[in-house]
Amino acid sequence: MANVVIVSEVQSYLILSLKSWFEQAEYDVTMVKADINAINKIEETPAVMLLYVDENMLEELQALNFIKDKAAEGDIPIFIVGDMDELNSVEKIISKNLIRQRFQRPINVNEVVATISHYERKHGRQNKKKILVVDDSGTMLRNVKGWLEESYQVSLANSAAMAIKAISTNRPDLVLLDYEMPIVDGKQVLEMIRSEHDFADIPVIFLTSREDQETRDGAMALKPEGYLLKSMEPAEIVKAIDDFFGGLRRKELAGF
Repeated sequence: MANVVIVSEVQSYLILSLKSWFEQAEYDVTMVKADINAINKIEETPAVMLLYVDENMLEELQALNFIKDKAAEGDIPIFIVGDMDELNSVEKIISKNLIRQRFQRPINVNEVVATISHYERKHGRQNKKKILVVDDSGTMLRNVKGWLEESYQVSLANSAAMAIKAISTNRPDLVLLDYEMPIVDGKQVLEMIRSEHDFADIPVIFLTSREDQETRDGAMALKPEGYLLKSMEPAEIVKAIDDFFGGLRRKELAGF
């Protein structure tokens, strides 16, 4: 069964009702406070995280930032419950692209669970290939996630350090890597991936805004699985990813 994590500073009748309704919908439910250690102890990657936001939770800035990073790395959809001010406040910490829906109190528990269950059935990670998108542009990360998330599990990293951490904790089936990044660029990230025995065989496709032949030749000399331009239409990028996984599947069926 898929695991729903309810994060709440209180264990009220409403929270227990949410737990009960999720269990009736055949989910495993884990209840934790906004505490880094407690969240870190959750072994299975959650299918969904539901944050019951109140004034006490908004004071736990480190935990909320930890949840934000964990959701981005693991492609975990976040749903939030709170009053209008609390919802607006938490969205200043956890970016809107990670929050699938907000529910303003008072809530109908049945409707909340039904909405989340519908989302999880339609967009859940079961049998979906995992793609890690690495880019220093938040706008580009949000765009690529939007293009791919219907068909794939998409996690995000905005730096080399975050990318390596994400690969270590949630091994992807493909890394879509920005060739040009500050401090540590895509070339160096690919070299880091290839230097680690456990990661060396992870496919990498470069995504770049540079169209000149010199850059293309330099990138392809590193032997990535592909090279895509950011100027391509979104549908073309999605098709290239689909074709890549389709080619792998054909090789599997052929016994290669």
